[in-house]
Amino acid sequence: MKFLLVEDNMELAEAILQRLKFDGHVIDHAAKMEDALAFSEVNEYDLILLDIMLPDGDGRDFLQKHRAARNDTPVIVLTARSQVSDRISMLD
Repeated sequence: MKFLLVEDNMELAEAILQRLKFDGHVIDHAAKMEDALAFSEVNEYDLILLDIMLPDGDGRDFLQKHRAARNDTPVIVLTARSQVSDRISMLD
């Protein structure tokens, strides 16, 4: 499978990258929303792992732009936020 990991915490990103590559997956890594958008415009992914708090924007903005481009790639959201309102806004 081919994944896009959008995560700015390099320690966490390296752990995820290592594990997925070990399992034989192809994975691109973007530490900023700008890079994630560029990756998603030119590649097709089976799954996107998306952090919400990015240095140049909010992961929700990435997801809105991604969906507006009619891209229905499944997305798993990675976040330290625990408020119910955050979870609901991601589902919208």
